[in-house]
Amino acid sequence: MDIQPLFVLMTGEGHLHGFSHTYVGATLLAVFSALSGKYLSEIGLRILGLSKKENPINIRWWVSFLSAFIGTYSHVILDSIMHSDVEPYYPLTQQNELLGLITVSLLHQLCIYSALVGATIYYSVQYVRKKT
Repeated sequence: MDIQPLFVLMTGEGHLHGFSHTYVGATLLAVFSALSGKYLSEIGLRILGLSKKENPINIRWWVSFLSAFIGTYSHVILDSIMHSDVEPYYPLTQQNELLGLITVSLLHQLCIYSALVGATIYYSVQYVRKKT
């Protein structure tokens, strides 16, 4: 999603948070990511040795699509809160009601706290699985 902003920062041309930071753009990126990401992730798991030929890890399509949509839509939401040039509902409107909903500092804190909660849950589940 941030390839467009990277290009704009490198060249100085274009709209920093353009089409890729709209829900229409995020939807297209999610579909592309789900379709390509399933296979690329399965290849990556084999390369890393986590997926074996005798016991392969197959990523289900619903997991691929759900992950892609959560990732792209949450990215638009987070950037809508902190960047004034994001127009999430374009082409319907150029309004961004989420801008400034909370401070950028609080947004960053919430992201860190949610990562800590997620890591705690993940490692707790791994710990319980190893004990059983």
